[in-house]
Amino acid sequence: MNTEFTVRDHNLTLLRYPKVSNETLQAWDAGDEFLINHVEDLGLPEQQNILIINDNFGALSCWFSQHHNVTMMTDSYISHRGTLKNLQRNLCNRISFINCLDAIPENIDLVLLKIPKSNRLLIWQLHQLRIQLPSNCPVISVNKVRDIHTSTLNHFEKYLGTTTTSLAKKKNRLVFSKPDVEQIHHVDDLTRWPVEGEEITLNNHANVYSGDNLDLGARFLLKHIPQEDDLRHIIDLGCGNGVLGIKAAQLNPEARITCIDESYMAVESATLNLEENLGPDRRFQVIANNCLDGFKEHSCYLILCNPPFHQQQAITDHIAWQMFCDAKQVLAQGGSIMVIGNNHLEYDQKLNRLFGEENVNIVARNSKFVILKATKATKT
Repeated sequence: MNTEFTVRDHNLTLLRYPKVSNETLQAWDAGDEFLINHVEDLGLPEQQNILIINDNFGALSCWFSQHHNVTMMTDSYISHRGTLKNLQRNLCNRISFINCLDAIPENIDLVLLKIPKSNRLLIWQLHQLRIQLPSNCPVISVNKVRDIHTSTLNHFEKYLGTTTTSLAKKKNRLVFSKPDVEQIHHVDDLTRWPVEGEEITLNNHANVYSGDNLDLGARFLLKHIPQEDDLRHIIDLGCGNGVLGIKAAQLNPEARITCIDESYMAVESATLNLEENLGPDRRFQVIANNCLDGFKEHSCYLILCNPPFHQQQAITDHIAWQMFCDAKQVLAQGGSIMVIGNNHLEYDQKLNRLFGEENVNIVARNSKFVILKATKATKT
């Protein structure tokens, strides 16, 4: 795995976050290099105010912090932490960190945008740029050619303004835009809908997974969440909009609920949803975190987990593995983690390695999903 990012005879050492053994994915891509070379060729004066959006692990932020005032905006706690580590690793100048729900700073001279995978997030971000930037502020975006469709460019034209594209280079393309569209199309801050068959109503920000309806995996797991008197602390790990935590709280009214996600929009959505569905007197907390970093050992009795199988654009199972490892540390003896996953992901093999095959059981299975329960053995 290459950690040395070299552009225009300048080298940066960049690592993904969190650092894992036998890492095979690097912390930048050809789009970062394309964007850097294009902006450097513009010959900008120093100390420009540059807003960088969706910088995965800080390749762009580290580079442009050398000569400019950088603000990094992302919905990802992991991206914030990874960028901070890479800034420190390379002795870079300080930058400002904000998330996608924060206001865009005033006096921005240039916006650099890595186009996100989610069209809902892209539309939200384009709308925010249009309503908060002056019309003469250039926006330069980048993505792989295969992921820039006619519909993608239509979103830029509709929600942001005048848009053109570059030729392809190393399978990437730049998109050049101005925030000058005359008719500003309204974009709702939240989507809101009731969960069929449940006494739950959900509010979802733009980057929350399955934001328009409940995903099939979560719907399946909802029917199998346990109701037990001794569940004093329940964690919804990778909580998204918090629906699993809400259901667990409804079934176990004495339990303290903790919801965790690395998406700031998910954290805000889950907070709204727990407040609305459980009431102001219920004990809960919702935090942005890297899995269970910082949690006390033996402090939880049930963990509910619907693991992601991608990090930014990369398909990877290391997040699920970290979730399972962290869960084993945080669970009290006799406590359990319940995991929902597609049948082909074979999460049972990972859980067997950690908890012992005799402590892992199938709770339910259908044609697409399996629910597994792994219990932390009690000492004898």
